[in-house]
Amino acid sequence: MIQIYGIKNCDSVKKALKFFKEHNLEYKLNDFKTDPVSCDKISFWLKSIELKSILNARSTTYRNLKLKEKNLTQEEQIDYLCKENLLIKRPVIEFESKIMVGFNKETYEGVFI
Repeated sequence: MIQIYGIKNCDSVKKALKFFKEHNLEYKLNDFKTDPVSCDKISFWLKSIELKSILNARSTTYRNLKLKEKNLTQEEQIDYLCKENLLIKRPVIEFESKIMVGFNKETYEGVFI
């Protein structure tokens, strides 16, 4: 089954959900707001993808926390991801042994269809 991590009202998550529905693909949405992602899950993702691929440095949360000004180490950035799931780029897709971040129709077609 396709695991989707994000928030329901995110435009990229909405596009991903629409894609999966249109192609009759079974998925499960894990909403960060109601079911926060654990540090273990984030560490698991970071075995397959780079931190810069998952940390949303353009998010409102990133700006509100003034993280750019703090010059955080990689470990400190990961700690923030654990505490503030809204710093995670969305959606994060887990499928078989793949981890994908963001919505890209062409990539999805190549993987899921």
